Amino acid sequence: MDEQGKEGSLAGLKVMVIDDSKTIRRTAETLLKKEGCDVVTATDGFEALSKISDQQPQIIFVDIMMPRLDGYQTCALIKNNQMFKGVPVIMLSSKDGLFDKARGRIVGSEQYLTKPFTREELLGAIRRHVDLKG
Repeated sequence: MDEQGKEGSLAGLKVMVIDDSKTIRRTAETLLKKEGCDVVTATDGFEALSKISDQQPQIIFVDIMMPRLDGYQTCALIKNNQMFKGVPVIMLSSKDGLFDKARGRIVGSEQYLTKPFTREELLGAIRRHVDLKG
């Protein structure tokens, strides 16, 4: 109970993780649930877009390389929606290229994390972009 009162606590924070890799989804979900986050996962952009309005995540992590709808397209669609354009979107990629980072910025993402990410990077991105002062 006292966990939620602590400033900077992630308890109850709704996070969406969009990645076609089951391993990445599971890793992120496990790390975030340990911190008390409410985690919603999606395997691709289409599944994510159908879940976003129901779940209303406070931050979204999206893989760049996905089938059907890639991370750039998914981010652009989220940012073009009036209801969700204020939700921070963090791009996930196994590539650490300048071009990828720049392209992520163009479509409106707040940050770029290279996979495999650490627990600190994941939580750091949340603390940087989500107001946790309750």
